[in-house]
Formats: sequence, C-alpha cells, structure tokens
Amino acid sequence: MPELPEVETVKRGLSRHLLNQTIDWVETRREGLRFPFPESMGERLEGLRIIDMTRRAKYLLIHLEGGLTWLCHLGMSGRFTIHESGLPAESVNARGGDGHGKHDHVVFGLQNGVVIVYTDHRRFGIMDILHSDSIGQHKLLEHLGPEPLSNEFDGVGLQTALKGKKSPVKTALLDQHNVAGLGNIYVCEALHMTGISPRRKAYTISGRRAERLVVAIKEILLASIEVGGSTLQDFAGVEGDLGYFPASFRVYDREGQNCVTEQCRGVVKRMVQGGRSTFYCSLCQR
Repeated sequence: MPELPEVETVKRGLSRHLLNQTIDWVETRREGLRFPFPESMGERLEGLRIIDMTRRAKYLLIHLEGGLTWLCHLGMSGRFTIHESGLPAESVNARGGDGHGKHDHVVFGLQNGVVIVYTDHRRFGIMDILHSDSIGQHKLLEHLGPEPLSNEFDGVGLQTALKGKKSPVKTALLDQHNVAGLGNIYVCEALHMTGISPRRKAYTISGRRAERLVVAIKEILLASIEVGGSTLQDFAGVEGDLGYFPASFRVYDREGQNCVTEQCRGVVKRMVQGGRSTFYCSLCQR
C-alpha cells in the first residue's frame, strides 16, 4: 500500500496539473471501488474549479470551489496517470493508465485539455465528496491522530498517545489513532534508526526516547518524499516516476543482510507483527 511519502509525492505531482483548473467532464466506469461512489459523483464535480490540494494521512483532498472537497485514497494499488494532450487513440500500456485498460475506473478531463486516469487493479481505493467545512468530521478522518510532519507531533505528544499501551511499539505506531499516515516501511526504518526494538512495549516510549523517535520519523519521511517515495509493486508517481528510497533502506526487505549501524555485527531479521512483516536487528535494537 502506498504510504505517506508516496501519497505526498502523488499530491505534489497532481497539484502541478490540477491547481486552478476546472473539471470539464468525469467518466466513472463502475459503481465504486472499495465503497460505492457518491451519488452523481461525476455530475457534482463537473464545472468546478480546483482551488487547492492537501493531504491528510494517506488521503488526498482535492478542494473545489463551492465548498466541496473530493476525497481520494489509493488503497493497495491505485494510481493517477496524467495525459497532457488527451488520451491516446488506442491502448499503449498493458498495465492500464491510458484510459483503455479494464482497470481504468475513473477518467476526468480539465478544460485545458489535460486528462487524468485513475487506475486501480485491486479496487481498494476510495473516492467520496464532502463539504470542505466539515472535513474533520468525516467518518474516515475524524479519528486520525496528528500528522507526523506537523509541529503538533512531538515527543510529549507521542509519549501521551502511547501512555498505558501494552502493545508493541511497532503496532502502536501503525495505529492511525496515535499517528496519522505512518505505514509499515517507515516505522521499521525509524525504529532501527533509533535503536528501539519493535517488540518494546509502547508505554515505555517516553522522554528522550520519544523525542529521538519523533525526530527519526520526520527525517525518514522527508528523505523519502525528496526522492519520490518507495517503489514497491504497483507504486509510481503520476507521471510514471519511480521512487528511489529503497536504495536507502536500513532494514526493510533486507532479511539476512548485515546491519548498517556502525560497529554493529548483527544481521537483519524478519518477524510478523499484526499480520505485517517487521524487519529489525536484534543486536542493536533494544
């Protein structure tokens, strides 16, 4: 599943083409994705100008004139493809994205001629339309914790969120109620950077340990955003760009390889926590 840096990369890519443009037409080719599309979604979007784009956790928020916001979630395999000169006359990509594939589920055009195709092989994505003045009350957003790149997310706040929680810290950090948008890859990386075992009880993350973990999370997320995220399975940017952060992975997907921590002679191991693979070094993470 695309994580926060990937969604931020998509947001930035889409923004370059969508901001201050008017949606001319919308074509939906099925009744929904993970959930049904809102009633008359295409008709409600047509003719509206896009005034801003933001991200909340892993959700894209396309803000429209008239007080509406188009919410999009990429699910497991969703992606947007930009066509600056309209769609090709025939299929040119077996993976879809050219507007002719069987998994190209939503296609919309702007008044300047740009066409955007939303492709989703697994159909776990989400689209909805909500009122911009009540975004925080939407059922998918109302229980989210602080954004990890915001000033609100600091050591004291993290310590408070994890207080009394006996679950492993890895599991707690993936809980969107505690921190919004963190995913498996970057939690593994941040825990390794700070030498914290993914098995450690969440309530023990306090004081300087909490401060170090917050700094590591912010540093890793920003570094990944700068290189376009992580290319895993279906992810690519809106213009087909791949993410290059995997070249910097410390532990993720490196089972059996030597730990990169200086003077550590450990080997990266893998275990399963909450149904997700956790990669860690048992020697330097405690």
